[in-house]
Amino acid sequence: MNDKQWKTLLHIIEGRQINPLPVGFIIDSPWLPGWAGISTLDYFTNDELWLQVNLKAVQTFGDVLFLPGFWSEYGMCTEPSAFGAGCLWNENGLPYAQKTIHQIEDIDKLTVPDCRKHGLTPFVLNRLRLNRKKIEQAGHAIRFAVARGPMNIASFLMGTTEFLMATRTDTEKIHNLLGIITDFTVQWLDAQKKEFDTIDGILILDDIVGFCGEPDYKEFAQPYLKTIFGCLNVSVKFFHNDADGRASSPHLADTGINLFNFSFEHSLKEMKDWTKNQVALVGNIPPRDVLAQGTTEQIAESVNQQISELDDKTKILFSCGGGMPPDVSSENINAFINAVQT
Repeated sequence: MNDKQWKTLLHIIEGRQINPLPVGFIIDSPWLPGWAGISTLDYFTNDELWLQVNLKAVQTFGDVLFLPGFWSEYGMCTEPSAFGAGCLWNENGLPYAQKTIHQIEDIDKLTVPDCRKHGLTPFVLNRLRLNRKKIEQAGHAIRFAVARGPMNIASFLMGTTEFLMATRTDTEKIHNLLGIITDFTVQWLDAQKKEFDTIDGILILDDIVGFCGEPDYKEFAQPYLKTIFGCLNVSVKFFHNDADGRASSPHLADTGINLFNFSFEHSLKEMKDWTKNQVALVGNIPPRDVLAQGTTEQIAESVNQQISELDDKTKILFSCGGGMPPDVSSENINAFINAVQT
């Protein structure tokens, strides 16, 4: 984001009135390569193409806040790879991290990886390091330290079903696992901040939190997320969970979160009520069925329905309920912008 966009984001979090209403999207490898006409594998392995695609997005939609902005990532493989997870790659599909914990006792063998040496995390830093000057010459800056959340990483290391079952059968070991992952995540975020002094935000993505009821959120998610969101002195503490958000939403502010991207299954009005308007929101039309596959008329209808329910339009960055999905056309993005701002 450029300086003007960053100030707009801070004003949204502060609850100021923004005119015209602001629009923003989480964009990364599921959408950018296809939209730009390159393969996903080229996007991941060619730093020059990665930069060109991200520049094309911010230049094509100059008034849109793209979050986190120039996101250096390798899909869901970035953090699991540091724990030794093998990564399966596809030319035009997202990579997948293989399990490393095959039995519960394997947790006892885990240690905290070094984010500057292990897995793909050094490649993430180096891509940004190599392209920083060109990003800043284009008027933008690296604003966010980014990581997957502890439950999300654990689910890739163990398997989602196995991880969730073990919260019941082997609670102590799961807490040990989440503690190790949290220590790594704090180290990883700190390394990003030390490398890039322009960082003033944290983005944590963890959809597995949406599988938790309120007691499980308080036990297995909140303590670790609170540590993570409190580890850096930054202005923006952004959390993404586009699974169910009802159990966690009343506790987000206490967890240290001030910006939340959530499931399209919940309306903006509902989320404002559940969070007591203490957290700024990023949302919230259906990403796949409407933004990607809908007509421009359907997009306008969905946007207008969300807005018409709101008595208070502050503390909202209008978006979709989750990250930008594959196959969203420029025409549909422009239809969304026009529906929000007219």
